[in-house]
Amino acid sequence: MNYQAAADFIRQRVSGVFDTCVVLGSGYGSLIDKLPQKTTISYSDIPGFPVSTVPGHKGELVFASFMGKNVVFLSGRFHFYEGYSLGEVTFYVRVLKLIGVKNLILTNATGGINPDFKAGDLVVISDHIKLGLQSPLFGPNDDSFGPRFHDMSCAYSLALREKAQKAFEALQLPYKTGVYAMMGGPQFETPAEIRALGILGADMVGMSTVPEVIVANHCGMEVLGISLISNLAAGISKAPLSHEEVMEEGRRATETFWKVLRELMQLL
Repeated sequence: MNYQAAADFIRQRVSGVFDTCVVLGSGYGSLIDKLPQKTTISYSDIPGFPVSTVPGHKGELVFASFMGKNVVFLSGRFHFYEGYSLGEVTFYVRVLKLIGVKNLILTNATGGINPDFKAGDLVVISDHIKLGLQSPLFGPNDDSFGPRFHDMSCAYSLALREKAQKAFEALQLPYKTGVYAMMGGPQFETPAEIRALGILGADMVGMSTVPEVIVANHCGMEVLGISLISNLAAGISKAPLSHEEVMEEGRRATETFWKVLRELMQLL
């Protein structure tokens, strides 16, 4: 994959150093409208970039000044269930690395497994469980990005989690942490799968994020993950699950997440 061609394309259109990227998950796309000055590049224009196909994922890289810092927003991500390889799903991470991004802040919408979580909660990811998928690093290793075998003991940066805690506390919001489990999708999980994940120690479940975290760690990036509990998972929820519900809860949570992000940026 030609990461360098994509990075060069971006650099020709955007000046300055952008050391933080925020990936906006389902329902969070409207946050882009809050940025007063921005440069937008469509994924479809960038060499080698996949294109988002899921409703609620705009498919744009947005470069902006935010809280006095240069930040790139990924408005829409890519999923394995869309038919992309894991290499394509994580393509953007290595491109971001080449343009200088050091901090990767990932958001997503998840189903709550932990009985203490409710729809609308924001939860900082402390660790993850990957089931049913091979690694995005499968195949020959690219030594220019990282070693063949890399440590995942602290995949989610402790330093960034501490800053996130300070941001939540400054806003007098409850600071919750949890273990995120990734399933391949696109179907929602069965009640039996959710019971199994709970036994394994998962607090929430989703269909994204983990491949990007693996590649970002391989690249030496600092990673922070924030999940929105958009619904209770199958067997816990008494109602049928739907993507429309996920999107609606994301829209309701945007104001709270925006406040957390503003506080967090002041601490980076």
